[in-house]
Amino acid sequence: MWAFLAADRVDKQQQYASQRQWVEKVAREQQRRRVLILGASGKVGRLVRAVWAADATSALCPVPVVRTDMGLPGQVIWSPGDAMESLPSTDAVIALWGVISSPGADLAENTALALVAMEIGRAVGADRVLHCSSATVYAPGPDPLSEDMPPDPPSPYGRAKLDMERAIAKDRRSEDPVATCLRIGSVAGAESLFGAMIGADDVHLDRFPDGNGPERSYIAPLDLAHVLERLAAVPVASLPAVVNVGAPVSTPMEMIARAAGRQVIWREAPAGATQRLVLDTTRLSAICPLPAEMAEPDHLVSDWLRWKAPE
Repeated sequence: MWAFLAADRVDKQQQYASQRQWVEKVAREQQRRRVLILGASGKVGRLVRAVWAADATSALCPVPVVRTDMGLPGQVIWSPGDAMESLPSTDAVIALWGVISSPGADLAENTALALVAMEIGRAVGADRVLHCSSATVYAPGPDPLSEDMPPDPPSPYGRAKLDMERAIAKDRRSEDPVATCLRIGSVAGAESLFGAMIGADDVHLDRFPDGNGPERSYIAPLDLAHVLERLAAVPVASLPAVVNVGAPVSTPMEMIARAAGRQVIWREAPAGATQRLVLDTTRLSAICPLPAEMAEPDHLVSDWLRWKAPE
């Protein structure tokens, strides 16, 4: 038995060495910034990986971190609790992982994963860690929400993400990589509206007293990939502690559904339903140009169809 365990350890050490050598070789050959992608197998991770894989001009050498073998080029098989030494040295970490709202979900895990991401950043020599927070840390309102506004999340998920942000700030050490929390709006292809349109001819939307439906700050996979690439490459001195991520203007859900050829079936909005959750992206625009066309329904739908995994 002990011989078997020793052999297994040797096999894992050889696997880890092979992973590191592959990543370092590719980065040297292509002179690109190596970026660990935590949560590479999640919805958002799959979308942005598809964009980067098709972009020969990308400045990133993304290194997908997965818990089981997915056959991805350059993948690193690693789970929280594994030795940090098995991870290759990298320039930056993008933490796309997290726990979403679902029955029985432990939303506090979002904080635990964020702190692990910071540990990884220290271990691999990254100069920054980009964390996925959420627009839900804000209280919805009629006007665009800026990073200077006090967060006031109404939902358990939003409160969990705000707890995560505060834990990152509290855990900061002088030698740490820079930590930036991305308050991301709705990612086309990774949220409820796009999920409802898969295999359906119609979608149900809330109608509010003014006769209109919900409105959100959306961002297409292509644009999110470009934003992440930019934030992973700019001088760390220009990175804020928190930044809103979305298109510069909002998009009504009704227009997205109709652009996708779906019939909209209206229902009366229940008490407490959110009509507008719109981000002020002035801070992001100073780092990464954001054309207004990013919010066009046809663009959001076509980009979703282009990058989504086959059904």
